Amino acid sequence: MIKVGDRLPAMKLMTPGAEGPQEIDTGELFAGKTVVLFAVPGAFTPTCSAKHVPGFLEHYDALKAKGVDEIACIAVNDVFVMTAWAESQKAGGKITFLADGSGAFTRALGLELDLIARGLGVRSQRYALVAQDGLVTHLAIEQPGGFEVSRAEAVLEALGG
Repeated sequence: MIKVGDRLPAMKLMTPGAEGPQEIDTGELFAGKTVVLFAVPGAFTPTCSAKHVPGFLEHYDALKAKGVDEIACIAVNDVFVMTAWAESQKAGGKITFLADGSGAFTRALGLELDLIARGLGVRSQRYALVAQDGLVTHLAIEQPGGFEVSRAEAVLEALGG
């Protein structure tokens, strides 16, 4: 499992683009920047839609003031679902939505969550991390069903405010 001090893997993901889905390289996404990456078990799910994304939108300016260059949300969903979700959340220009459709990035981090019995397949655990130039400097993984340590407010506190 990924931990503070580890480098994030360089992999290809998909992201909504102005002209449709586009490939994004995580190595490039994290290079030379301070990035907050938060993961959700699924787009359009209750906590993710009602609290997680809205919290990062609400605290966008405060996070930027703490030196965050980019805020990204990742889920084991396809890029079309992530595109629709980004639009429904009115997050354009503030949060980069990353589609880890096959769960490869999530597995590389060791943060997969088996929800097969609930009909959702293998998803991502809920977490938030801060990476500086691709190096993890903060990692907060929620307990199953929890929503405390990965909230925007908790990330702000970890950044010193």
